[in-house]
Amino acid sequence: MASLLVASGTRPAAGTGFWQSGHRPTLFAAFFYFDISFMVWVLLGPLAPIISKDLGLSPAQKGLMVAIPTLAGAVLRFINGFLVDRIGPKLTGTISQVIVIAGMATAWQLGVHSYAATLALGVVLGFAGASFAIALPLASRWYPAEHQGKAMGIAGMGNSGTVFASLFAALLAKAVGWTNVLGFALIPLGLAFVVYLFAAKDSPDQPAPQSTAAYARVLGEGDCWWFMLFYGVTFGGFVGLSSSLPTFYADGFGVTPIIAGYCTAAAVFAGSLVRPLGGALADRFGGIRTLTWVYAVAAALLGVIAVGP
Repeated sequence: MASLLVASGTRPAAGTGFWQSGHRPTLFAAFFYFDISFMVWVLLGPLAPIISKDLGLSPAQKGLMVAIPTLAGAVLRFINGFLVDRIGPKLTGTISQVIVIAGMATAWQLGVHSYAATLALGVVLGFAGASFAIALPLASRWYPAEHQGKAMGIAGMGNSGTVFASLFAALLAKAVGWTNVLGFALIPLGLAFVVYLFAAKDSPDQPAPQSTAAYARVLGEGDCWWFMLFYGVTFGGFVGLSSSLPTFYADGFGVTPIIAGYCTAAAVFAGSLVRPLGGALADRFGGIRTLTWVYAVAAALLGVIAVGP
């Protein structure tokens, strides 16, 4: 019965098992879109040691180049969230993917020959990073409340795409040149776009669009600022490290960009792997309690690492 309801475009009622509820093609499409988008979002990180040597960048310029996609993605997430509520997740994601594909194709064809061009490319990659605000509501709105944590965990596991950038970007750059890495990235981007167009569907239970003033009122909620702080520390730390670790390993330990990418991939993969577990724990014990334990364990582990050799 649940499969018939999903096929007819109606979301199953609460109490249905996770795999029998929601819309599995949309869940997969959201994950795949998110995964490939995150791969290209952090692309400048593993390429930074090569780009900086090629363009003669200073450490400050190299740091800003790596940071621009993250900053642009943070701002664009707010815009994407607004558009998701106005025109729906699927159309918003379609527009965003077209911008990323067109921008990367242009950079690949014309080349990136200056520091300013790397910053412009970083802004384009920010649209890929803003996929977070599209993929999660696209998937989770299909699922009842008791399963939304798991749905967001599976879709959010797409941040594992950063592993692919860490593993293959420097390796490809050594073989074909770092500019051509942008061209190779268009292949999975195009595939994800096709899957997204045919598999993803908007949930029939879309919330009513809110006025602009309603979004401003959210900032009056104390919890909003606390959650932004928590998110900035946790996910901001994840993204910041995944973008900066290749440079840290290469500069601090003298390893090659390829080895630095492998080391970074191991750290990123561990972070991505536990996302569905976090979603399931939040469904069972509540988000606040789960997040409290996350911070306690993370603080203890960071303390051990800080005093180590």
